[in-house]
Parts: sequence; structure tokens; C-alpha cells
Amino acid sequence: MKALYNIMLTLVIIGAINWGILGLFKMDLIGSIFGGMTSTISRIIFVLVGLCGLGAIALYGPINEEERSHS
Repeated sequence: MKALYNIMLTLVIIGAINWGILGLFKMDLIGSIFGGMTSTISRIIFVLVGLCGLGAIALYGPINEEERSHS
């Protein structure tokens, strides 16, 4: 399960960096690397990042329980 969370976190970070670059420089890094926003591989990466973002919602439970156990 830890490996899955690490993969999810990595993809969420990639998505956040891509959004930051898009906001600051109007450049889509993922699209630039993989042949444009409409290329199949770019769209797959965008979908994976989005799914990992949704999956990261599940991390709130373990984080909150860990905080309670340390209090």
C-alpha cells in the first residue's frame, strides 16, 4: 500500500508542478514533453494525475488518525 501511496503522491506533485508552470509561464510542461495536450500519452498522464488527486483524498483518514495517536 505504501508503494501505491508513493506513486500517487509523485503523480500529484507532477500535476502540481505542471499547474504552477502553466500559471506562471503559460506553458504546459506535460504537453510539451509528450507532443501536445491532445496527444494520447499526455491525456493518459492527465487522467492518471487526476485519478491520483482523487485517490489522495483517502490519505486524509490515515493522516488524521496519526495526529490523534500522537496527541
